[in-house]
Amino acid sequence: MSDVSCPTSKVLVRVVLTLLLAGICPDAEAHNVGDAILWNREISRIFYRRCASCHRDGGTSFALVTFQDVQPRAAEIKEAVLSRRMPPWGAVKGFGDFRNDQGLSQEEIGLINDWVDSNTPRGNNPNVLPKVPKFDKPATYKPPKNAMEVKGTVTLKSALLLDGLFPAKVSSGSSMRIVAVLPDGHTEPLLWLYEYKDSAPHPFFLRKALSLPAGTTIHGVQPTDRVFLIPGKGK
Repeated sequence: MSDVSCPTSKVLVRVVLTLLLAGICPDAEAHNVGDAILWNREISRIFYRRCASCHRDGGTSFALVTFQDVQPRAAEIKEAVLSRRMPPWGAVKGFGDFRNDQGLSQEEIGLINDWVDSNTPRGNNPNVLPKVPKFDKPATYKPPKNAMEVKGTVTLKSALLLDGLFPAKVSSGSSMRIVAVLPDGHTEPLLWLYEYKDSAPHPFFLRKALSLPAGTTIHGVQPTDRVFLIPGKGK
C-alpha cells in the first residue's frame, strides 16, 4: 500500500511546529521594534529638545536625560504633558502665535503618550540615540529700554509695531488673558498666561510682528502685575 498521506503529513508537521513556536515565543513580535516608538529613537530627542535644559544635573529640576531617569516617572510625565503643565511654557496654545514657543506640539504629546502606553520600550540599537546636548546657563532677559510697561488697562498714545510681550511680574500660578482692542473694535489675542510660573520669566516673541495703531487698548493685565510690550525694529 502506497503512503499517499506523506506530503500531507509533512504539511501538518510544519503547521504544528509553527503553532508551537508561536506559543513558546509569544513575545517574538515584541522584538520587531521597527514601527515601535522608542526612547533611543524618538522620545530621547523630544526630551533633549524640550525638557533637558531644566531637567538635568545642574539644572533647575530633577534630571530627565537618560532612560533610567525617565522610565520610572513615565506615568507622572504622561499626566504632566497631557495637561500641558510641562514643559512650563506658561501660555495657552492657539492664543497668539510665538516663534520661541517651547510648548510640546500635538505630535510630540501623542508620541510620549503612545510610548508610555506601550510600556516605555527603550530599543535595542544604542547607535540611534543622540548625544546629550550641552547647555549654557540661560541669560536673564531684560526688556529693551523702549519697551512699554503695562499695568492694568492701557491705551496706546502712538502706533506700535509689537514684536512680543514680557511678563516681568506676575503672581505665580495665576492666569491672565491679554488682548489688544483696536480703535475699529477688532480684538487681537496677544497672550494667555495659564498657571504661569515667574521663577524663570521669559519673553513671548510673536511669530509675526503686529501693527497696533494709536488708540489701541491693551486689556487683561492686572494692576498689580507688570507686562512689557516689546517693540519691533524701527519702532
